[in-house]
Amino acid sequence: MIVFGSHRVLAASAAVVLLTAGGVSSAAAHEAVDPASPGAASAEGGRWVAPANGSTGIEQAPALPGAQPISSDDRIYTADQSSNTMTVINPATNEVLGTLPLGESRLDGVLGPVDTDQVNVHGLGFSRDGRYLDVVSVSSNAVQIVDTATNTVVDTTYLGRSPHEAFISPNGREVWTAVRGEDYVSVVDLRRDRETRRIETSPGPSKVVFSPDGRTAYVNHQRAAVLDVIDVRSKRITDRVQLTLSGSSDLAVSPDGREVWLGHPDSGKTTVVDARTLKEKTVLDTGPRTNHPNFITTAEGAFAWVTVGGLDEVKVYQRGNGDPTLVDTIETSGHAPHGIWPSPDNTRVYVALQKSDAVDVIDTASRKVIKTISVGQDPQALVYVARSGGGSSQGLTDQGLGQRVQTYPLTGTPTGATGQATVRNVLGLDEVDVTARGLTPGTAYDVYALAGDTRTKLLTATSDDTGTIPEALAFVEFFDNGYGGVAIEAAGAP
Repeated sequence: MIVFGSHRVLAASAAVVLLTAGGVSSAAAHEAVDPASPGAASAEGGRWVAPANGSTGIEQAPALPGAQPISSDDRIYTADQSSNTMTVINPATNEVLGTLPLGESRLDGVLGPVDTDQVNVHGLGFSRDGRYLDVVSVSSNAVQIVDTATNTVVDTTYLGRSPHEAFISPNGREVWTAVRGEDYVSVVDLRRDRETRRIETSPGPSKVVFSPDGRTAYVNHQRAAVLDVIDVRSKRITDRVQLTLSGSSDLAVSPDGREVWLGHPDSGKTTVVDARTLKEKTVLDTGPRTNHPNFITTAEGAFAWVTVGGLDEVKVYQRGNGDPTLVDTIETSGHAPHGIWPSPDNTRVYVALQKSDAVDVIDTASRKVIKTISVGQDPQALVYVARSGGGSSQGLTDQGLGQRVQTYPLTGTPTGATGQATVRNVLGLDEVDVTARGLTPGTAYDVYALAGDTRTKLLTATSDDTGTIPEALAFVEFFDNGYGGVAIEAAGAP
């Protein structure tokens, strides 16, 4: 058994020993894990122990009709990239219980010469029994396991460059992480507290999700038009589904196991794959900055909900044997909807608003926003975790909460181009987060802060080959200096 915390204390040296000296036997590296084994691993006395027989009696979302209702024991989590926190919400009351700091807010210790905390907290997943959450920090290359009862980090493992999203295996014994910068899926054995397998994938793996029966894992990719299909028991890729598009940052598998939906932010498309035939079913034109898909199933039918960050919308598609049909478009209360997850009973959908530092609560019957909750700064992933036991606000703080945030449309954009700048206060300075699309590809643009007739240059950014500036950051005293707008123009313009 490995005592939790030991890897965290010895993070740097442990990573070197693991990755350079080996230390993983052939048997350990190829150990078969039964995805259908009951129960899940748990922590007792600070140790990871084998799963116990039996079931918690809960179902995780997305679920088919008949799952348990929303409970005050359940939790909603957001991964807050600028405040480097995880916000914890009670879905029964829509109350923020606090944030779990995993690092320091931007422009504090994260930019120091010595940094031992997490940077760019981004991805979330969970165990099927609801006891554990995994959190991925992209820039510090870490995946952490959090006990959902105590809000305690019980394990930290450092991986290769730029891990993006992860999920705990169906039996609760492993965490599988898509390591986008090094083209593999990392498998960390939570009993041994170490990485025991690397599954080489197509270029730029973004996320790992498991089929409802736990036997198959699906991996999408940022730099390849492929959906990798992995047998969970053998940890081997059994199929590579050829897609029309690359550039997928998120995916989800339907609760009936029949479809896999992939979002493509840069192209504004969503790919639907038939999980039974392993063939691309269709490509939907969902809109610019298409982010995350998820699923709702009610007496009315089976639906996929897709966040479209560039339009501030959630699009609702009805699923069936044929191509999906757009049946509704929901306007969010704020900007850049990103992560999305339903409640197990399919009555609510929760949407992270990346540029508004908030979460929208949507009633699935009326398809209306019924509540907006302020959360940590720059929320990315969002998950709903059903739990069978009581929780607490132990260990939570107010880091990242209650800070000013405002979004301005970019003025001066060329004909046909659009953009916005989100300004949020971070530790005394203001982070100006600029996005634009419809620009001339491969062209440099200057961005200015505006105060009446005064213009102050903030940054220069070059559009990519699609004419997009996905994100450009500047840190200034924006609010205190009376700026009230942001403009963009071709670099060097008079």
